[in-house]
Amino acid sequence: MAQVVCVVLSGGKGTRLYPLTKMRAKPAVPFGGKYRLVDIPISNCINSGYKQIYLLTQFNSSSLHNHITHTYTFDSFSHGFVEILAAEQTYEHSGWYQGTADAVRKNFLHLHDHSPDYYIILSGDQLYRMDFMKFLRYHIEKKADITLASTPVPKQKAADLGLIHADKNFKVTKFMEKPGHNVDFSEMKIPEDRDFRQTVKYPENEYLASMGIYIFNAGVLENSLDNTMADLSKEIIPCCIDTLNVYTYIFNHYWVDIGSIKSFFEANINLADIRPKFNFYNEKKPVYTRRRDLPASKINFCTTSQSLTADGCIITNATIMNSIVGIRTIIESGAHLDNAVCMGADYYETDEQTKWNKKSGIPDIGIGKGTIVKRAIIDKNARIGEVCRIGIDNFTREDGDFGDYYIKDNIIIIPKNAVIPSGTVI
Repeated sequence: MAQVVCVVLSGGKGTRLYPLTKMRAKPAVPFGGKYRLVDIPISNCINSGYKQIYLLTQFNSSSLHNHITHTYTFDSFSHGFVEILAAEQTYEHSGWYQGTADAVRKNFLHLHDHSPDYYIILSGDQLYRMDFMKFLRYHIEKKADITLASTPVPKQKAADLGLIHADKNFKVTKFMEKPGHNVDFSEMKIPEDRDFRQTVKYPENEYLASMGIYIFNAGVLENSLDNTMADLSKEIIPCCIDTLNVYTYIFNHYWVDIGSIKSFFEANINLADIRPKFNFYNEKKPVYTRRRDLPASKINFCTTSQSLTADGCIITNATIMNSIVGIRTIIESGAHLDNAVCMGADYYETDEQTKWNKKSGIPDIGIGKGTIVKRAIIDKNARIGEVCRIGIDNFTREDGDFGDYYIKDNIIIIPKNAVIPSGTVI
């Protein structure tokens, strides 16, 4: 059996997901009520039988370290591990990671210990389910040096993604990194070859977008990084296309890059749909996350529809529609949520704490009585008082930092640990 090491790139600042990344790395952002984004690539690795997994990180990594330490522990018989490699100073390197290629290059000292035959390079901020063993078999059958996973997309999405052009044998001939809407990229269209087109699920998908998932032969990756280039997709891969056997593996199933507030919000809300695009209810290929031993959620006299409620919540006489309710969320009587993503809380407050809150005029953690929330993201440990109106009244939704809240992509974000006084209108 081939020796495979999986490398999850987790070190970016995640500026497009700010303020959710203000206090945490992007892969550590809570998702789907009880998970973190990083649980997706790690679970795909484990379900594919690959349990030697490294996470490369350097930015706001404390929350990510904590999650990994408490979640992924293998016994001595599996020879598995999930280990974080943070940016470090050595005699050879003294600076921060300058990009994805630089991050991998600086960690060969650790990666070499396992004498891998192949590296699977992954992103820490995507939602999909893929069998990497099938992906590797394809790579071996093609006798490829590098294989890029790709997914067919329509033109309107293609401009913001890395584009792959391949010949009828699926060998990559061109790569264009995020051309933008002002560039003519029609030359990157999928070939009209009948056999090639049959691999594409829908005819309106005219382009192949890179998923940021790669397989490298071990020696190829090391040779390709024997330079000062900083980024895999922008520099390394385009340089390899002319000299190496680079193929693409077409993935026709659900995949979304959760790189912006809008994509994060929409991917979350879709999970509560009657037929969601991503299925968390697959027992054969589960998504793993931290075991918290929380009690079942308590729901008293509530009206709910197309919503998900995670463990440990207490919800009383509330109306919840098209929403995600995260762990330990407290929602008081008369509250109304519509298209809301609540990340929940890290802890329960004691009776003494709630008494102190009342004396100090500070709302308890959770959502207060009579508060209405629409099209908003409520980050962890937020305190929202009584009779607040968030996203209900008419106002100009211009992007910006407004102190107690942010607006991005027409979505209101209440940041982690925020305090929203009773009666506030946003």
